[in-house]
Amino acid sequence: MILNINSLKTDDGFVCSIPSFTDCEVWAHTEEEALEKIVSLAKYYLKIDESIKVKLDLTRGTFNHKNYKLIIDKLS
Repeated sequence: MILNINSLKTDDGFVCSIPSFTDCEVWAHTEEEALEKIVSLAKYYLKIDESIKVKLDLTRGTFNHKNYKLIIDKLS
């Protein structure tokens, strides 16, 4: 399964969201922390165990906006 993640730098931190899930958005002071939170939230939405490994790939980005692909292998 592959999901898109949008990361936006704001004045006071970073907002990450998954557009294919309604109201799936997190905020944090650093982008790394926001990405960790959004991956955890995606696992919660999909009812996937936290121990399942995922891969996060940067697909494109600018100074304040980046797009990632979250790759989840539910069989592992």
